[in-house]
Amino acid sequence: MQPDDAPLFAQIDARRAALIELTQSLIRIPTLNPPGQNYREICEFLAGYLQNAGFTVQLLRATGAIADSESHPRWNLLARREGTRPGDCVHFNGHHDVVTVGHGWTTDPFGGEVKDGRIYGRGACDMKGGIATAIIAAEAFVAAHPDFGGAIEVSATADEESGGYGGVAWMAEQGYFAPDRVQHVIIPEPLNKDRICLGHRGVWWAEIETKGRIAHGSMPFLGDSAIRHMGAVLAEIEEVLYPLLAGRRTAMPVVPEGARSSTLNVNAIHGGEPEPPAGYTGLPAPLVADRCRITIDRRFLIEEEIGAVKAEIVALMDRVQAGRPSFRYEIRDLFEVQPVMTDREAPIVRSTAAAIERVLARQPDYVVSPGTYDQKHIDRIGRLKNCIAYGPGILDLAHQPDEWIGIDDMMDSARVMALVLAELLLD
Repeated sequence: MQPDDAPLFAQIDARRAALIELTQSLIRIPTLNPPGQNYREICEFLAGYLQNAGFTVQLLRATGAIADSESHPRWNLLARREGTRPGDCVHFNGHHDVVTVGHGWTTDPFGGEVKDGRIYGRGACDMKGGIATAIIAAEAFVAAHPDFGGAIEVSATADEESGGYGGVAWMAEQGYFAPDRVQHVIIPEPLNKDRICLGHRGVWWAEIETKGRIAHGSMPFLGDSAIRHMGAVLAEIEEVLYPLLAGRRTAMPVVPEGARSSTLNVNAIHGGEPEPPAGYTGLPAPLVADRCRITIDRRFLIEEEIGAVKAEIVALMDRVQAGRPSFRYEIRDLFEVQPVMTDREAPIVRSTAAAIERVLARQPDYVVSPGTYDQKHIDRIGRLKNCIAYGPGILDLAHQPDEWIGIDDMMDSARVMALVLAELLLD
């Protein structure tokens, strides 16, 4: 710590209890996605908190966005604190939705229990603790430097866990991340307090369907099994494509190490008769499957081109077809996102790196995420390149039972974020 950091850090230290309480309060609002529960409730809670802190707030519904409905509207919060003179705008963006609880918890998933310096609960690290940390950092900075220039924004947005289309994507489409409006963005995802995440790999999701002909299961030779055709596709993926992808390596600093290669995951497989409804006790009918579908999740590198990624799957299917005369298939795009990587010399990267060095007395690691997050929309739709993910928490804990975030890690990250504000908004 440098001597002139002391007043700012004192303001953060004074808010330790408030940081814990705010994180607990956010965890206790179960914003489960799907289907998108309690989005308005958490936005209204944050609106009240930030209004009391001197921010002007807006509640924004992503009307017409993917998944927005009257039963589960996609609500977002945007809060802004103006400085005393013109300058840049620093924006902290965090998603308020969380994934399903799952099994194996030993604590209340929505209790916000504090134990051994940790706060437990679904969304604790991913990423309600990060939202709370950014808010406390902004509060402390304003208290220590009320004469700052420019503006500070905080947003809490919907649906990151399902693509972000009812949250950051919609806001970017409305111009809220336009570069003439916002100049610097930090997304406090849980990537460890000494890491700066510059971006993420690309993703292409697609559905592959093999087609057959229905027949009686006692005479399968009169039909054409789409499941057998899909078995041949899966064998080709296993024997040919997986070794090929494993041999491709990126210069991007992707973590963990295994994600520095191209990857493909089969997310789901559906074929033949549908699952029987709950409570059904009968046997299935004897049928040859005339349809079989898989959903693939292809993560690709910045060195790969999306057209070539897709063409590779088409070529695989054509190879299978060449050996199976009755083979027919269809590929349907679901969605795609290009790889994103912010330049290490970008202002937000340099400011955050300097702040980490001052707070933690070590240089940061620069990483790239294996999966996408909302930076994709800020970059692609908002055309804003000066964006990183930086926040407290351990990424491996996300979506796990007994998810937690360390209080000391949040405090350190709050100090880093506050120093970034000082670097960018003070003369």
